[in-house]
Amino acid sequence: MKAIGKLLMACVAVVALTGCKSSNLAYFSDITATEGSLPIIKSDIKIEPNDELLINVSSEVPEATSIYNLPYNNPATRAGGDMIVNHTTTQKQTYIVDKKGDIMFPILGKIHVVGMTTAQLAEELTRRIAKDVEAPYVRVELMNFNVNVMGEVQTPGRYNFETERVSVLDALAKAGDMSVFGKRHNVTVWREEDGVVTYHKLNLNDSKAYSSPYFYLKQNDVLYVEPSESRAGQADYNQNNSYKVSVISAIVSGVSVITSLVIALVINNK
Repeated sequence: MKAIGKLLMACVAVVALTGCKSSNLAYFSDITATEGSLPIIKSDIKIEPNDELLINVSSEVPEATSIYNLPYNNPATRAGGDMIVNHTTTQKQTYIVDKKGDIMFPILGKIHVVGMTTAQLAEELTRRIAKDVEAPYVRVELMNFNVNVMGEVQTPGRYNFETERVSVLDALAKAGDMSVFGKRHNVTVWREEDGVVTYHKLNLNDSKAYSSPYFYLKQNDVLYVEPSESRAGQADYNQNNSYKVSVISAIVSGVSVITSLVIALVINNK
């Protein structure tokens, strides 16, 4: 009985030590007040080469702006019946920004768009079109706001967002949140700008993460959640066990083949 008691006490001690080493699962656990405010840094999303833009031009007279629209986005052709568009589909014609940062726009020709925000591009197009059309309205949308979410999340993958305001928390929510093995204090954002890849680590246990220029994401960012030591150790253990099983299987197969050969030789000699 004494031996069993000592064993139980040892188990309790191990569990207690393991619990002390567990990561903090709460986001922004440094916040203790029931209300308050936090400063944030929100940088505008700039158009980049290879971005996909949806641009629609409209006015009170659709025919006046029809020449500035691609066929699927043209309200004049949709209304006039020259082209039938199924509104239940997501088929849209868009502009791809070339490597030089330009798009070819109907009537206006080549326009350099890299470095602009979608709002700035809409203003520029409105200014040019207004020379020939009364009160045009231009809407510009970034269609390829994609973020890769990797590591210790429930559903890793590449996610598309229909807004230009996407935070780290938005991306994590899209991926089903972190698993219990994810290090909330060690989340890395990888970003490519002007041919250079930069990265920044965020501590999501600390509310100061809101003040990071990487808290709000940009198109094609990569968000990586590092696994905890226990998860990494588990992976190593499984890998080692898999290797051992493979080696043992190979040995057993080899012994089986040799045994079969020996039996065959013995039978032949008889």
